[in-house]
Amino acid sequence: MSTDAQQDSEDFHAWQRWHEGRIVAVAAPHGPLSLTGTHWLADHPEGRIPAVPGLWREQGDEVLLTAAPEDGLTVDGKPFTGEIRLGADRGPIDASRVSHGERRLVVLSREGLWAVRDFDPGSPARHAFRTIDATPYDPKWSLEGTFRPYGTDRTVRVGNADGRERGLGLSGEIAFTVDGREHTLQVAVEPDASLWAVFADATSGDSSYRFRFLRPAAPDREGRVRVDLNRALLPPCAFADHFICPFPPPGNTLTVAVPAGERNRIDG
Repeated sequence: MSTDAQQDSEDFHAWQRWHEGRIVAVAAPHGPLSLTGTHWLADHPEGRIPAVPGLWREQGDEVLLTAAPEDGLTVDGKPFTGEIRLGADRGPIDASRVSHGERRLVVLSREGLWAVRDFDPGSPARHAFRTIDATPYDPKWSLEGTFRPYGTDRTVRVGNADGRERGLGLSGEIAFTVDGREHTLQVAVEPDASLWAVFADATSGDSSYRFRFLRPAAPDREGRVRVDLNRALLPPCAFADHFICPFPPPGNTLTVAVPAGERNRIDG
């Protein structure tokens, strides 16, 4: 086997492990399929959220939760009654502070507004899910790219999946070539220096979901980055309507078709 063929084989098996891991993560008890609601507290000024136990009220830069014994809530794994102030949950859903049986009640903050998310392992979407439709690995779509940072971070207002408009932070762009033509995507830089792009292409809304995410690894010191479109992934809102995923910013809709990566969710 040639060196190139051996590399392609290794890359295929790495992609296959990634794809299988994605299916497991999506179908996990508190994965994205289990989200049954995102409840904005501004829509419930009295503090009562339908089907969510407890009294939830905004109080400055925190949420005040009041619970009675009959609410059956736990906080930090212990039965809870009384009042407690909560900040936004930042870690994995399983590590969120408030639970109701197997449900996780996750505190969310966006642009000064507070919400409670309800993750229920018994959600109909989770039990209907079968797999993620994804195109098998093709080395053609693993591309060499260049990261070009902006001098200062930028924020653009973009529509979100819930119909509202919010700011999207952008730190630079990645440039790559497909069939001899250069394309660029604006990206955010994550805390671990990896990149994140929200993009659409000529397949979006047709043979693939209406937009997708891409998460390249951190660029090297020269700005070189691997743009592996085989790992284009479905956004959380492809699995539950209650996510608030941002739409692609202006300029992040590729004119080329990208028949690679995750395409759609499949229910059985």
